[in-house]
Amino acid sequence: MHTWDPDRYLTFADERGRPFVELVARIGAGEPRTVVDLGCGAGNLTRLLVDRWPGARVVGVDSSAEMVERAAGVGGVTAELGDIREWARRGRAEGGQGRPDEEADVLVTNAALQWVPGHLDLLPSLVGRVADGGWFAMQVPGNFEEPSHTIRRDLAAEPDYAEHTAGVAAPDAHDAATYLTVLQDLGWQVDAWETTYLHVLEGQDPVFTWVSGTGARPTMQALPPELRPRFEAEFRARLREAYRADAQGRVVLPFRRVFVVAHRP
Repeated sequence: MHTWDPDRYLTFADERGRPFVELVARIGAGEPRTVVDLGCGAGNLTRLLVDRWPGARVVGVDSSAEMVERAAGVGGVTAELGDIREWARRGRAEGGQGRPDEEADVLVTNAALQWVPGHLDLLPSLVGRVADGGWFAMQVPGNFEEPSHTIRRDLAAEPDYAEHTAGVAAPDAHDAATYLTVLQDLGWQVDAWETTYLHVLEGQDPVFTWVSGTGARPTMQALPPELRPRFEAEFRARLREAYRADAQGRVVLPFRRVFVVAHRP
C-alpha cells in the first residue's frame, strides 16, 4: 500500500486547486444541508465548500490517514477516513435496495475517481446517495497519454523494475462525453466539459515534483530502497528531456482535465 504526503501534494497547491474552483462555480445549489467532498485530500480545497455554503454540514472523506489528519484541522470540515467504494454503498438497505439513510445535497469528488478502478460502474451508486434536487460534481485528469505518464509506465516496465511495479495502482479516467452519457441515462441533467491548462512551473525538475506527489507516487513507493534512487534519477532525466525549460528556467506542463456537474431533477 502506498501512502500520501500532504506537503508534497501541496507543492503546487494553486495549480491543483484551480480546477476545483472552476468545478464548484458551476454547482447551482442554494442552501444545501449536507455537502460531501469525496477524496478530500488535505482539506485545503474542502475549506472552499465551507466558505461557499456556511450553513451546511461539510464532510471530507479520504482513504489516506495522512490526508485525513491534515483535513481534520481545517475549520468547518468534518474529516472522515473512508474508501469511495464503501461510501457509495454505505447506508443502503440490505440487498442494496432503497435510498440511503443519509443523503448529500451536494456531492463533490475532485481528482479522486481516477484512482478507483471501474469507477464508471460505480457512478449509479455514488449519485444514488444524492438527495432529490441535489448536485453531483466531479473532476478527473485526462492527461494519461502525456509524457508525464507514459515515461513512468515505460520505465516501470523495464526488467530491473517490472517485478516490483507490476499491478501497482495507476490512475485512469474517461472523456467527458462518456460521463455525460452515463449520467443522462440515469435521468440527470448534465453539464460536461474538458479544459487543458498550461501550467508554468519553476524550480528544479518541477514536473518530477508534480508527478511524484500524485500519479507516480505508488510506482515509486513500490520499489525497494536499493532501486528507487536509480529509478528516480532516470525518471528525472527523461522528464527534463520531454519538458524542456526555457531560458528563464520555466517549464510548461499541459494538463487536460475532465469536468462534470449534474443535477438531480
